[in-house]
Amino acid sequence: MIASERLQNQLRAVPASPGVYLMRDAAGEIIYVGKAISLRNRLRSYFQTSASHTPKVRKMVERIADFEFIVTDSELEALILECTLIKRHRPRYNVVMKDDKNYPYLKVTNEAFPKVVITRRLLNDGARYFGPYADVGSVRRTLDLLNKLFPYRSCDRVITGTDSRPCLDFHIKRCLGPCIGAVDEAGYRDVINQVVLFLEGRHDEVIHRLRDQMEQAAENLEFERAAALRDQIAAVEKVAERQKVVSAKTEDQDVIAFARNNGEACVQVFFIRNGRLIGREHFILQGTSEEDGGQIVASFVKQFYDQAPEVPPKILLPNRLDEEQVIESWLRNKRGGHKVRLQVPKQGDAKKLVDLVAENAQQILEQLRAKWLADENRNGAALDQLADALGLAGPPARIECYDISTIQGTATVASMVVFDNGKPKNAHYRRFRIKTVSGSNDYAAMQEVLRRRLKYLAAPEAVAAPLRDDTERRSDGNFDFPTPDLILLDGGKGQLSAACDVLRDLGLESLPIAALAKEEEAIFLPNVADPVLLPATSPALYLVQRIRDEAHRFAIAYHRKLRSRGAFESELDQIRGVGPRRKQALLRHFGSVKAIREASVDELATVVGMTRRLAEKIKSQL
Repeated sequence: MIASERLQNQLRAVPASPGVYLMRDAAGEIIYVGKAISLRNRLRSYFQTSASHTPKVRKMVERIADFEFIVTDSELEALILECTLIKRHRPRYNVVMKDDKNYPYLKVTNEAFPKVVITRRLLNDGARYFGPYADVGSVRRTLDLLNKLFPYRSCDRVITGTDSRPCLDFHIKRCLGPCIGAVDEAGYRDVINQVVLFLEGRHDEVIHRLRDQMEQAAENLEFERAAALRDQIAAVEKVAERQKVVSAKTEDQDVIAFARNNGEACVQVFFIRNGRLIGREHFILQGTSEEDGGQIVASFVKQFYDQAPEVPPKILLPNRLDEEQVIESWLRNKRGGHKVRLQVPKQGDAKKLVDLVAENAQQILEQLRAKWLADENRNGAALDQLADALGLAGPPARIECYDISTIQGTATVASMVVFDNGKPKNAHYRRFRIKTVSGSNDYAAMQEVLRRRLKYLAAPEAVAAPLRDDTERRSDGNFDFPTPDLILLDGGKGQLSAACDVLRDLGLESLPIAALAKEEEAIFLPNVADPVLLPATSPALYLVQRIRDEAHRFAIAYHRKLRSRGAFESELDQIRGVGPRRKQALLRHFGSVKAIREASVDELATVVGMTRRLAEKIKSQL
């Protein structure tokens, strides 16, 4: 894209210094924040025609009406400022953590008799913070566990030590009772220190301290207190046993990996302390559809550790980062000058650990998807929004989606998946072998599938004949289904045009139809020049993406099944009259198809189960 004359004049004034730049659209909204070692080179690169620009970048540049920049003394300062501005403005074209302003933390307050509370704000108030956690539910579960293990106070009383009576927590051994003077400040502080050690994953130190206190209490004949400490040790040991040992080395590290789908990525973090997995959290990133793995990981690392109160000495990653050195310098500063290493393991236990975290991230995505699809209210909103966007008469209760799968024109198959009120209707799924199209021609294959499905709607008096070869799922295989409220195709304008020809031939032009193109997730409609672009976070887009992905999955699964079956087929399978038994007898007698081909008719006829007429047929066809 060539910049306007005004933008060209602005570009001439940009210095070759490190800094941060902000892109604005015509409404003045900040749509992107970035950093650069050389602001001049980076900003000019956006307005130069380049085949390396992704569709996302090209689309962003088209919307740029103005930009501004902030010069910094170093790239490290630029990184810190970039993190701050992305968090503040959450620009549309940046990779951002979903709802990152609301992540909760556990806070150990800084007072004479500290409490452990949930907070959403990091303050420089001398308190200890742990997190961030993915949601308030996980932090509440941690808080409940802590209060069962350690008897710290949870009340808001002003502690004077002179209260006349304690609360119920004191009587059920959930609090040491500083309010009535049952414990002094030093004794209470020891319990809080154990809480901090526990949250840091240093369970062995907690158990060691508790065991010393238990033995001291026994020596002092304080048997009731010794018994309570014994039970507390058992409880901490039980929690520690549940935490998987993932490293033979007693080291502290975070392990980060991700999985992604349709513009969102799920990043999973394993927190390993002293070689034990003490916790894990997942976070959703938006705007990742056209970013490579390194950019996704870099964006997460910067945003996550910008909020994290503590940084471990080692962080395992799935991808190398372009700005690795500056990020390590930034993390070292956050860790008080202590070294932080970013590592991308290629083999061994560390690589297996990163792969395990990635697998967990993928499972989280699948769970979120299932939860989303099970939400009746969300599905209803998505269907209403989709109807408005596509100009439908009402919410499309029945959506049929079609996809073609082929590899170099071989074993071409198609799938039809059905969503009823936003939920998959598996009983109506169908799979097709393409019969009339040879070679790689997805348009013709789509036309064949639609004719075979829709001809029953065009001629309702016709009986839907069984299509046993079309489906592996149902023996009747017919299409005695309701008329779809929307036909959705996996493809672009070409697929849509081919499908519209079929509707026209069958007299079904009134059927709503649309095609979803993968590149920009644009929805194409018949006789409409510009595609419909749903907002990236809209429920309607999420729904059509899920339907399209399900059709793709179903087609691919069938294609793989046929390819696998084909690996065991031979030329004998193409000869009428040669069934499994005769095929087995021939191969057992001659050893191979090549030997069968070279055998004479008389030799073929001598095989058990063969006739001379069939032997002559085999000889001629082979």
